[in-house]
Amino acid sequence: MTFRWLLSLILILTAPQWLEAAPGPLDQLLKQVKQQQQEISRLNRERESRFITEKKQRQQLLAQAKAELAELEKLSNNLKAEFSANQQALAKLEDELQQSSGILGEIVGTVRQAAGDLKTTLKESLVSAQFPGRAKKLETITESKRLPTLEQLESLWYLYLHEMTESGKVTKFKSKILTASGEPKTSEVIRVGVFNALAQGQYLRYLPETEGLIMLPRQPERRLQKLAQAFMNASGDYAPLGIDPTRGVLLGMLISSPTVLERIHQGGLIGYIILALGAIGLLLAIWRLIVLSGIGHKINTQLQDLDTPRDDNPLGRVLLTGLQAKSLPPETMENLLDEAILREIPAIERGLSLVKLITAVAPLLGLLGTVTGMIETFQSISLFGTGDPKLMASGISQALVTTMLGLIVAIPLLFIHSLLASRSKTLVQILEEQSAGVISAIMEKRAA
Repeated sequence: MTFRWLLSLILILTAPQWLEAAPGPLDQLLKQVKQQQQEISRLNRERESRFITEKKQRQQLLAQAKAELAELEKLSNNLKAEFSANQQALAKLEDELQQSSGILGEIVGTVRQAAGDLKTTLKESLVSAQFPGRAKKLETITESKRLPTLEQLESLWYLYLHEMTESGKVTKFKSKILTASGEPKTSEVIRVGVFNALAQGQYLRYLPETEGLIMLPRQPERRLQKLAQAFMNASGDYAPLGIDPTRGVLLGMLISSPTVLERIHQGGLIGYIILALGAIGLLLAIWRLIVLSGIGHKINTQLQDLDTPRDDNPLGRVLLTGLQAKSLPPETMENLLDEAILREIPAIERGLSLVKLITAVAPLLGLLGTVTGMIETFQSISLFGTGDPKLMASGISQALVTTMLGLIVAIPLLFIHSLLASRSKTLVQILEEQSAGVISAIMEKRAA
């Protein structure tokens, strides 16, 4: 109804315009108005019909939308429930993954650590001289952040087994070795487990940097070299050999220990002086021992024939002096015999004072070397500190070696000097006894 009233109001307001636009009789005007009203009514009905139709359509759309909304809400509820269930399942799976990852991470860490340890062992193992390049096979495990493959795990297991097996074998193989002068040479090498390698009867040293072998610049003592040569030439199942269970440490200590000549060089100038004095004293002592032995032999020969004195020995000369003075008074004759004995004593005791002097000087020179070595040691400490003991080794070696050389020279010379002095004293005593005997014999003849 409201719509009709609005439409009537619009027609009334616009009617004067129609009247002006449509001249003619009133009936015709009325007729036009009616027609227009009919047309307007028809249009209104059409509009109302269209409006109702559209209203129904919108109501249907609204109902359809509500139905879809209900379905979507139902679907949303289902999805929410499924999402909540998935979240719970995901949390559970994450917990399981966390546990599995932790266990797997420990396993992977253990495998990498084992591979790293084995890599170091293989690089330092003597077996790598025969089978070079083994350690490179483990780099894919130690350097990769991914899980090791089954093939890599089998390779790790095989290398462990291979190292254990080869460590218990004594094998021969051809290999290039470096001589002591640094020249490469192909030779047959005998490997004794992981302990020693021999070639041409000499001990070899393994170089982990190049996985090669080099002859030791200094071989151990001769006894061990003979064992090595006999071992290489052995044809039976067993042969003696000196091995190094420390894989080169003991062998390195043996060859690095200085020889006697090197010990002497460590004594320096003072050590050479001590040895020179020792050599002089020893030669002098040997010479005097020979001389005294000759004099003693001649005196013993003269003792067996006192009636015919000879001038080729001290006793004979003393006896000849006594015979020449037999007509003189006893005091004069005794003085002449004492003078003859005094003439013979320097020849008998010649060199004893020098041997005694060397015996006393040698320890003093050793003490001097000790003092100079300690001074050198303290100078090294003041300049470089105590961080490197090798800097102090030369001074300490000089101090100890000179003391040792001084004692080595002095102790034997002291015994030799005592022997020489004893023999000289014995010979002089024989001369004195025989001179007294000569005087007694002459005096008896005079009394008779």
